[in-house]
Amino acid sequence: MSKTIELRAALRADIGKGASRRLRRLENKVPAIVYGAHQDPLNLMFDANELKKAMEHESFYTSVIHVHVEGQPKNTQTVVAKAIQRHPYKVQILHIDLQRVSANDVIVKKVPLHFVNASQSNAVKNGGLVSHIMADIEVECKVKDLPEFIEVDLAHLELDQILHLSEIKLPHGVKLTVDVQDELHNLPVASIHLPKVEEVSNEAPVAEEVPTVAETEGETKAEE
Repeated sequence: MSKTIELRAALRADIGKGASRRLRRLENKVPAIVYGAHQDPLNLMFDANELKKAMEHESFYTSVIHVHVEGQPKNTQTVVAKAIQRHPYKVQILHIDLQRVSANDVIVKKVPLHFVNASQSNAVKNGGLVSHIMADIEVECKVKDLPEFIEVDLAHLELDQILHLSEIKLPHGVKLTVDVQDELHNLPVASIHLPKVEEVSNEAPVAEEVPTVAETEGETKAEE
């Protein structure tokens, strides 16, 4: 199961694009909204530095987050990150959507893949290179079963062999959102191949004959 992240937030009364811009520019805050669980939406704001630090960890995106609302000690929102809006070119978070969840809610999430034991593969020992075709997979599970990541064991992957979705060992209570019995959905996840070596010809290149100045002048006079 994924870990729990603790964050502090404050209520915000002003909403709209103009108010959000002022929060980011003047107060170094990130506007956010919490919704779901048949409750009214809650408009919040996070300290930009605190939120950025939490989001540096890969687990942020697959963790249950406890948001403690300042001034309301009994108001703790249990959420998961649903959507994150970023600035197109600045390292800046513009807005974050959070969805309320409980332990037995069933959710769909993308979970990162961690490739392990590649160095133990005979294919790698013999010079093969691992290609990571997928970085994450979409799974469905209860919130309490949501994994922080899923390990993909490459120890027994042979040279020129492709590991597919159907071969990934999933944690208890977790299933893929696609039917891997269908070949169209049983996509490749990783493979090992020898590096490509370009063939080098031993023959010396044939130089193109370039006429000398004298030859060119001679041709010109002959034509005259």
